[in-house]
Amino acid sequence: MQLRYSFRLYPNGPQRSALARAFGCARVVYNDALRAREDARAKGGVFPKAGDLSRLLITEAKKTTERAWLG
Repeated sequence: MQLRYSFRLYPNGPQRSALARAFGCARVVYNDALRAREDARAKGGVFPKAGDLSRLLITEAKKTTERAWLG
């Protein structure tokens, strides 16, 4: 037998902005990873693994000025 719970969160103002920032960061990194994999497929290159994408995208993105908010 499986149990299922249903609940709802009501974040206050600062919590909303923190959640929005976290989800925005996740969306940016996900889209960058998707683009990197699509580029590799189009070039016929090696399909990048998750660890390589993490190191390449997240670490390098933090070094750029327009994405400094990621770190």
